[in-house]
Amino acid sequence: MSDAAIPRAMRQPFGLKLASNLFLIFWLLLAAFPLFWVLAMSFKSPVDAFSSSAAEVIFGPETLAKGDGLSLIDMALGIAFIWLSIKAAVKWLMPMAAGVGTLQRVFSWLVICAGFAVMVIVGLFVVLPWILAPLNALAGPLGTPILGLTTEHYYAVWVENAFWQNFNNSLLVTAGVVTVSLTVGTLAGYGLARSGSNLAFWILIVALVFRALPHSVLVAGYLPFFINSAEWLRPILGENAPTLYGQPLAVIAVLVSINQPFTIWMLRSFFQSIPEELDESARVDGCTHFQAFRWVIMPVMWPGVITTGLFSFLLAYNDFLVTSLLLDASNQTMVPAIAGYFNRETTTTDQVEAVAAAVSITAPLFLLVMVFQRQIVSGLTAGAVKG
Repeated sequence: MSDAAIPRAMRQPFGLKLASNLFLIFWLLLAAFPLFWVLAMSFKSPVDAFSSSAAEVIFGPETLAKGDGLSLIDMALGIAFIWLSIKAAVKWLMPMAAGVGTLQRVFSWLVICAGFAVMVIVGLFVVLPWILAPLNALAGPLGTPILGLTTEHYYAVWVENAFWQNFNNSLLVTAGVVTVSLTVGTLAGYGLARSGSNLAFWILIVALVFRALPHSVLVAGYLPFFINSAEWLRPILGENAPTLYGQPLAVIAVLVSINQPFTIWMLRSFFQSIPEELDESARVDGCTHFQAFRWVIMPVMWPGVITTGLFSFLLAYNDFLVTSLLLDASNQTMVPAIAGYFNRETTTTDQVEAVAAAVSITAPLFLLVMVFQRQIVSGLTAGAVKG
């Protein structure tokens, strides 16, 4: 809405508008600075990355002296490739996510999104260097490197140190937590929203109290069961009964128990914002309670489900305490694995590799928020209307 369409009495004074915009810009710069700084560090040699001079961290003279750098042609084509990739995601992936209406389409979209991410990585780190090598040789001064940059730390992390295994473990834990949390949460949230029982409300309040407990308390409570799980499960599963301690299944169980009260409470608020007349109309048309939930309510609920699923994803994806206590080295997820770079005999090279690993794990978060931004905003707005 333009200022001309706003009543004069409701318009903000120019000074207030300027101050609020300047504060917002300052806050955004303050919040974004650490990310851009570690991004610059991750592509530099240790001498440049930990230099006291900001110019050396940005331009990387020592990195450039080793023969690793970008020319003007490299930077121009790299920026163009990244810009086109973002435009492609906005044009194709976001409308696809906006049209999601069933669980099957969500899974198909995730597969397409993962494929798109792989194509971008291959194009940026494999195809572009192959194209740019002859171009730089023919371009003369424009092809001379002027900005120090190296991807050796990313190669060391993902290939030499097998960080991809930690990534797979994180995906396994995250997918398990999100799947269980949303499956139970949607059914329980719908039942509580339509039950009208005060007892259910107070049970949920008590559950939220347990949600506020330190995670170490819950892990300590589950630990004896996980350690002795093979003995307890042997009468049921026989001699092949597994020991849950050190396995991703143990982490999934603990994180779901931590997150489930919040998930149910949030989804209950979303379901309460949906008029009960929709259920009644479906019942009049011959649907059972579950059919009304599946075919009438859930299509309306997707923004709320996606928003709640994002919170569950962030809990599992960023968890350190539970995963570090319950998983052994072979099943470690990414966040504890990054901390492991500092627990051994640390060198500056190890520290830069840790920075590169930390930058790597932020990419899926940005991709999810970028693609699902409409559903997240819609879901948060819907949940705030009534609850």
